[in-house]
Amino acid sequence: MEFPNVAFFVGLFRLFSQGQPGGPIIVEITEPQESELSQLSDVLLGSLGLSGVIFLTAILLGIAVGGLVFWLRKRSG
Repeated sequence: MEFPNVAFFVGLFRLFSQGQPGGPIIVEITEPQESELSQLSDVLLGSLGLSGVIFLTAILLGIAVGGLVFWLRKRSG
């Protein structure tokens, strides 16, 4: 015949027979690791920012060249 709660009582006996620990308790707090989704969002935002800068540069350069061509035709005619 087996006694199912024997392991429980043996564990309690070991816990209380050893007494209090004498040394300090050291707790190490670590930063949670970034998920792959947050890294992907950083890459997407960076690429959208770079694309936006290239787009605005192209628009401003197009306006400048168009104005220069308009000014040169008006001046020569």
